[in-house]
Amino acid sequence: MFDLDAYLSGLDERLLADAEGRRILTRLDPMLFALVYLPHHLAGPETRGELTFSEAHLDWCDLAKRYIRPIASYLPGELRDAIIAPRGSGKSTWWFLLIPMWLAAHGHRRFIAAFANSDKQATDHLGTFKRELENNELLRFDFPDLVTPARRPSGTTVSDSQHMYVAASGFVFNAAGIDTQVLGLKIGNTRPDHLILDDVEGTEGNYSPVQKASRLATITGGLFPMNNLASVTIAGTVAMPGAIIDDIAAKQRGEQHPEYVDDEQLTARYYDIIQTDAEGVERSLWPERWPMAWINSMRHTRSFQSQMRNDPMAADTAFWSKEDFVYRADLPVARQLLSIDPAVTTKAKSDYTALAVIGATAPGPDRACVVRYARQVKIPPGERLRLLVLEILTEFPDIGGVVVETNQGGDTWLAILHDLPVNVATVHQTRPKEVRAGSLLAKYQRGMVFHERRLHQLEAQMLKFPLDAHDDLVDAVGTGVDVFLKDVPPQQVSAREAAA
Repeated sequence: MFDLDAYLSGLDERLLADAEGRRILTRLDPMLFALVYLPHHLAGPETRGELTFSEAHLDWCDLAKRYIRPIASYLPGELRDAIIAPRGSGKSTWWFLLIPMWLAAHGHRRFIAAFANSDKQATDHLGTFKRELENNELLRFDFPDLVTPARRPSGTTVSDSQHMYVAASGFVFNAAGIDTQVLGLKIGNTRPDHLILDDVEGTEGNYSPVQKASRLATITGGLFPMNNLASVTIAGTVAMPGAIIDDIAAKQRGEQHPEYVDDEQLTARYYDIIQTDAEGVERSLWPERWPMAWINSMRHTRSFQSQMRNDPMAADTAFWSKEDFVYRADLPVARQLLSIDPAVTTKAKSDYTALAVIGATAPGPDRACVVRYARQVKIPPGERLRLLVLEILTEFPDIGGVVVETNQGGDTWLAILHDLPVNVATVHQTRPKEVRAGSLLAKYQRGMVFHERRLHQLEAQMLKFPLDAHDDLVDAVGTGVDVFLKDVPPQQVSAREAAA
């Protein structure tokens, strides 16, 4: 546990009594900066007025120290962190106020661009920042060029609005809603060198997969390109399964995750409210805020798991729930297949092509299936799909066949998937999706279907079924499981025979 008294006792009080001394001491220490200049933001009724730090706060200060080095000394995309922590852990206070103020005061960053889910949310954050500049006497005394707005020769301010502040020191802080047009944002020749994204996804009820795709395009295609060397902090709580924050967290959990997480070099910094030591003893992430007695009284609830542990599988659903997923990597797989639910186009609003590898134990009354792989992609219905299938067959050499749903495209898929080293089977679905999903769910709940490991995309889709815009993975898994767990399998035909 952090000993605040011991930390403060090591400081020279003579330096703390002098403006230059305070600047010297706080230049390399964001925690001390917060204690000296902004202590009123470090205590509140949640901690009964006590000034305390959680383990997360200490780590955040260490992460922020990387910003002391010029961004030119880092590789593009090297400083892109996603801070994933419980509701009420102080993410916005630290990453939208305390750390930006430290960066601004000491010149570690010259241009901060901050974004929130709504324009009002962002401008409220900037308003809090500006009120400190206007009313914080110690800050005003020690950093006069920061607290004074820059002025033109005519005497008017360069910018001191609800969206942007430009200081006499040259520091710039711009705040806006995430949907604001920001392409090419710069002041003169200066582009943002630090980006903040705070809770940009909203809540599950107001956030659809289409909105997620749009939000992701804004971030990767609009914000990051403003300066690919800029440090980036994305602070948030998992809004729903498959949300951007959940995609990033999936990588940290060692689970299947979308390619963009790696492509954009996004690093998850996950802080569980329940910390466990090497001997299995549990402690609170912030005991002054959340005593273990309270945690233990609430940990069984879905809201606690969702909001405090960032567990995307805790939401109520009409079909699958978190408890339906059981993980087994030890099943004696006797046969396995690749199930494909293909899309006929790759337009933005079209379905995905879903691919799932299903293994099965030997035939008999206790036969069970295990989903070993599940992935959805936007890929044109042609040679690229065939090459992807060949890659999967190489990764899983024991696959004995491929089954393709032909409700869209018909037998065209047999021509596309030509010359595979295994046979191809086709199936045409006649039952409604909800009926097929219900049948698949029943097999899960009877202990007939397992997952080899956590399959992020598939499980997120199942938890949202039938409300998600896409259910292709559900269909692919259901088709593959039906091959092994029903009496009449689909008719098999060789891909070579079909191509001939």
